[in-house]
Amino acid sequence: MPLSDDQPHTRTRLPVAEQTAPAAGRQARPLRTLLTILGVVTLLVIAVAIANRDKALPGRTPAATSGDQARGGTAPAADRTAATGQQPVTTTTNGIGTGYPHTDQGAQSAAANYAVALGSTDMFRPDTRHTILATVADPTSLSTLQTRLDQAFSPEMVTRFGLDAQGRAPKGQTFVSRIVPVGTHTTNGADTATKVDVWCTGLYGLAGEDSTNPVSQDWYTLTVTMRWTGSDWKLTDYSRAAGPAPLPGDQQAATAKEIADAVQQFGGFRYAR
Repeated sequence: MPLSDDQPHTRTRLPVAEQTAPAAGRQARPLRTLLTILGVVTLLVIAVAIANRDKALPGRTPAATSGDQARGGTAPAADRTAATGQQPVTTTTNGIGTGYPHTDQGAQSAAANYAVALGSTDMFRPDTRHTILATVADPTSLSTLQTRLDQAFSPEMVTRFGLDAQGRAPKGQTFVSRIVPVGTHTTNGADTATKVDVWCTGLYGLAGEDSTNPVSQDWYTLTVTMRWTGSDWKLTDYSRAAGPAPLPGDQQAATAKEIADAVQQFGGFRYAR
C-alpha cells in the first residue's frame, strides 16, 4: 500500500565507513603502483651500490702500464708515482746510480737520482761539480751543461750561501744542500729521448751556532731532458720552476746542532720508479 504524503518519512543514515568504502577501493590501485615504483628504485640503488663496491675491490681495476700511456692511455694521478716493484739500479759511477733500463720507469728513476746529484753539496765545488756532470750528462751535451752550471754556481752565488769561493763552509759549521724527490712524471716520452718532471723539496743553508744563513726548505719542479745513449739515460738539458709548495706546518724548528747531526746521521736514498 503506497504511503500517503502526510505520512511521516524515515531517513536512514549510513555509517561513515560504509559511505567511503568504495573510495578506499579506488585508492588501492594507485597505492600498489606507488609501492611497485619504490621497489624498483630500491633494487636499482642496491645494484649500483654492488657494482661500485666491486670496482673498488683490489685487483678489479688494472692499472695502466707505461705501454698504455705510450698509446694515449691516462693513468690515475696517484698511480704516476706508485711503486712498481722494480729494484733500484745496483751499479754506480762516482757514487751516482747508473745503468738504468730503457723504459719509461727507468727514465723516471734516472731523473730522480740525477735531481739528487744536481742538488747536492758537491755542486758548489768546481771539481766535484765537473765529476757529477761527467757522470750524468750525455757526452754531446757535457760542454754546454758544464759552462751553464759553472755560471750558475759562480763564486758570487756560492758566497751568498755563506761559503768561500771554493764552496767550503766556515769552520765549525755544516753546509746543507739535500734534495728529496717527492714524485716524477713523464711529460714527453719517446724511444730515444724523454722529458721528466721531478717534484722536489730541498734543504739549504749552514747549520752552526754562528750561522747567518740557517737551513731552510724549498720546493720546486726540475724538468730533466734525457737521451738514450744505447746503454743508459743521460742528461741533455734541464730547467727549474718554483713550487708547488704546501703550507708550512705548525712545527717547531730544530736547532742548528740537531740539523747538523741529522745530516751526518741520516744518509740519502737511491730512487727507483
